[in-house]
Amino acid sequence: MAIRKRGDSWQIDYLDPGGKRVRQSFKTRKEATAELGKRVSLIAEGRYLDVNPECKTTLAELCKKYAENFGNQSSFENAKGKYLSNFKESFGENRLLSTITYGEVETYRNQLRQKPVTANRNGVEIVVRDLRKDASVNREISCLHHLFSKAVEWDMMEKSPFEHKKSLILKENNERLRFLNDDEISSLLEDSSPHLKPIVSCAILTGMRRGEILSLKWDQIRGGFIYLEKTKTNEARQIPISEVLEAILKDIRHKEHLRSEYVFTFRQDRIQDNIKKSFAAAVKRAGLVDFHFHDLRHTFASQVLLNGGTLHDLRELLGHKSMTMTLRYSHLTQESKRKAVNLLGKLTAFGAGDCHKTVTFADVTKTATV
Repeated sequence: MAIRKRGDSWQIDYLDPGGKRVRQSFKTRKEATAELGKRVSLIAEGRYLDVNPECKTTLAELCKKYAENFGNQSSFENAKGKYLSNFKESFGENRLLSTITYGEVETYRNQLRQKPVTANRNGVEIVVRDLRKDASVNREISCLHHLFSKAVEWDMMEKSPFEHKKSLILKENNERLRFLNDDEISSLLEDSSPHLKPIVSCAILTGMRRGEILSLKWDQIRGGFIYLEKTKTNEARQIPISEVLEAILKDIRHKEHLRSEYVFTFRQDRIQDNIKKSFAAAVKRAGLVDFHFHDLRHTFASQVLLNGGTLHDLRELLGHKSMTMTLRYSHLTQESKRKAVNLLGKLTAFGAGDCHKTVTFADVTKTATV
């Protein structure tokens, strides 16, 4: 900090708390001295008017406000809440936002990729997977990106570390589409325990996600449809109830006598863990390889398309925001078309000695129905 004479005026020269150099001229030395003294005091007391927001806002303060605004999201407790704790632990909860750089964020992303996935088994922490999946890393980095974006919107910082920088989102391999054929579906249902079988059936017949199924309530079922309000995409959707699913739901209702608001009531307090274990056991008994609960959603999608449904129908049933995700199943529509064309081939089917035999379209339709 300095005061110097510049021509007919006196200039003060100092660095503000954000590191920015400030120069201002005054008519007299007395005015310059008084003003510099006042600004020094304001800086010392943290009340300097020109201080950028991120120069006085900590990461902990930002995370607290973020939790206040988004803590009611269904994914917060199991995902975003944990991410915020990771951010504070890694960068420091008292860290000023202005000091967090893009380079540090990139390093954090790279460290996430190398971090083993662990789980608690009877009080013992064990390594489940040596490396985290790219999709898992992307979800955490996306949360960090959103955190800083909201900070800018809330005037808690001037510019996000991500601004005008290369995206840190990793390219994911979304080509995996494991689904069951008819025989595998039968095997899985036969090897499912009594409480699991209706849950698996519901997944295959609706394409609903596990969380949507396990939180399903009776008041969401009316008029031949299942009405979903809380979904992954935060967009409501309606799923028609087939005759088979209707029979399953009626059977559950008859056995449970509406003792609970939930459709699937097996140990509702611990239903997520119970279903994970019982489903893994059923998959093993059925001899299925590389099959997860979410693949039942893919199975539903494949059955819809192979039985004449369109990609537009499937997009609405699965609740995809854009057609991009739905197009992953487009190859199945080709198989459906091939089957349909093969049926038409019977119109000109000739066997040895039956050149004068007439094949009607009704015959083909009858064969197709069977």
